[in-house]
Amino acid sequence: MSYEGARPVRNEARVSLLKLRLSMIGVWALITSLASLILVVVLTFLGLEQIGLYGIIGFVVVFHIFQWLVGPYIINAVYRVREVREHEYPWLHEMVERLSRQSGMDKPPKLMIAQIDIPNAFAYGSPLTGNMVAVTDGLLKNLDEEEVEAVVGHELGHLKHKDVVVMMMISIIPAILYYIGYTLYLSGWMSRDTRDRGNGTAVALLLGLALMALSFIFNLFVFYMSRLREYYADAHSSRVARNGARNLQRALVRIMVASGRIGRRDRERYEQFKAFFISDPEVEVRGYYKDIDRLVEEVKNQKPSILGEIFSTHPHPAKRLRFLDQFI
Repeated sequence: MSYEGARPVRNEARVSLLKLRLSMIGVWALITSLASLILVVVLTFLGLEQIGLYGIIGFVVVFHIFQWLVGPYIINAVYRVREVREHEYPWLHEMVERLSRQSGMDKPPKLMIAQIDIPNAFAYGSPLTGNMVAVTDGLLKNLDEEEVEAVVGHELGHLKHKDVVVMMMISIIPAILYYIGYTLYLSGWMSRDTRDRGNGTAVALLLGLALMALSFIFNLFVFYMSRLREYYADAHSSRVARNGARNLQRALVRIMVASGRIGRRDRERYEQFKAFFISDPEVEVRGYYKDIDRLVEEVKNQKPSILGEIFSTHPHPAKRLRFLDQFI
């Protein structure tokens, strides 16, 4: 990953990025191979004549692709997103174009603004809409221009790495397992043919419950993959934005402080797609220091909760800020 104007990466950072890439590849390989094995076992056990299972798989795949294609329109409606016109925020247009070139992208994404007070940003898009990067009103009000640049660099990293497509493909797997399991579970309960009762019904119920439990476990791997991609996008920002690592640290802390000042009810209104955000709006930091670097150091010293992070789409703030240290 070498771009014109990009900042050189130190050796220790290169090692960290290599481990990150290998982790992402490993998670992908583990999920796909295990899911394939489970589906083969289920299909073999039930018999390949069970066309219904193929129908379920096809339905889930088609549904996810449909969701990917129309998702940007839904996001625009939920977050009141509009395209930023050429005469608006000229510095922001210039920033997106410059960072896109440094990222090695063929063309910059559409610049959008979400008319909500929550300070955040997100990257999204589909073949129907093209790539888009959105910043919120709250982000522009609470962050300095250099910090906004680091945030935009992070979001361009998601587009460069095609994270939207990757996450869609990997999230299909637990969805397929869940719907097959749910169908088997219902078929076991609703079977009225006395000849099918007994062992057959019990097996269908147990197999259905097992597949639904496995879908939950697979979702934990999806969350882990989501956290890895956040680290990867953070590293991208540190490469292409000016003083990217330091400014992204400051930006993340400012976002969490500003989010903490917004009522929880207001934040919960926009939690449907919070996995797209650069920072989980539910995560807040209490602080009123004028010295943002001091607050950054305090957040770094927090002790992450393993149980809390395992169900999160974003890394714990302390771990994320410490990860960025190696790019400074």
